[in-house]
Amino acid sequence: MLPVGLLLAACGGPSAADAGGSVDGKGDVTLNVGDQKGGYEAILRAAGELKDLDYRIKWSTFTSGPPLLEAMNAKAVDIGGVGNTPPVFAAGAGSKIVVVGASHGSAAGEAIVVPKDSPLKRPADLKGRSVAVAQGSSAHFQLVASLKKAGLGIGDVKLKYLQPADALAAFSRGKVDAWAIWDPYTSQVLRTADARVLTTGEGVVNGLGFQVASPSALKDPAKSKAIGDLLERLRRAQDWVFAHPEEWAKVWSKDTGLPYEIALDSVKRSQGTRVPVAVDAAAVASEQEIADTFAELKLIPGKFAFEDFVDPRFNGRLPASSTAPRTYGKATVR
Repeated sequence: MLPVGLLLAACGGPSAADAGGSVDGKGDVTLNVGDQKGGYEAILRAAGELKDLDYRIKWSTFTSGPPLLEAMNAKAVDIGGVGNTPPVFAAGAGSKIVVVGASHGSAAGEAIVVPKDSPLKRPADLKGRSVAVAQGSSAHFQLVASLKKAGLGIGDVKLKYLQPADALAAFSRGKVDAWAIWDPYTSQVLRTADARVLTTGEGVVNGLGFQVASPSALKDPAKSKAIGDLLERLRRAQDWVFAHPEEWAKVWSKDTGLPYEIALDSVKRSQGTRVPVAVDAAAVASEQEIADTFAELKLIPGKFAFEDFVDPRFNGRLPASSTAPRTYGKATVR
């Protein structure tokens, strides 16, 4: 069984946010950055990208994307990073958010896991079974898409909307038949629990992650300039992670409490594969598909145009969103 305390360390603790984090840089401008444990602050610091800032950063740590975007809607956060589904739920609810950056990575860490001794062998076997998933998370759409590919609908399974810590407890105690999850939780459960992968998001989901900003911050010239600089630093930091997977895994392990081997698994499986890409028409179309899917399921109020929540001003010369994720050669992970 995976210790609950370890999972809590990895997802940032039981609260929605830990506010008032460290402040980096100097100057009159303060950028309020929403983060997740072992996220942007850790990557930027490890890559040396928090040096020589001419603005200040105040960090707030959240357990997942949805509460981060809720804080952004309340103007408590200027910019933060999330997966491919939280912006859809936030935009569908009319939240004040703007997608300003993107990255494309492997979807191998987006997985539906089952106990090793489970009779379930393929996604179609989930019919009538209970599945734990965090509502509005990237895993939520991966579950919907995987079921659709198997000829099933979301009504064919018994959904249990649970955040990771509660889902882990339910999964470990046999209270649910399967768990739809994302890395590093995928790497954790495969290393430390009697679990195996039923299916992954490869070929099913878009593998995109986004940087999302507050409209009010973008309208402030000084904050907008700081956001552009932070995005450039994040892109360089992502390049550094791919070039230094073992070094980053050590830093990430220390920051999150994850054992080193789990952190390295996650880096090589998904987290270190990310490529900075443009928020282009293809990315918008892919997100529109997610939005339309959840609208049809009546999980968001109604249909809307995802492009209305996108600002491409920071795209620069970034490659297309369809650019292939990085890979670590023939390296394999459990």
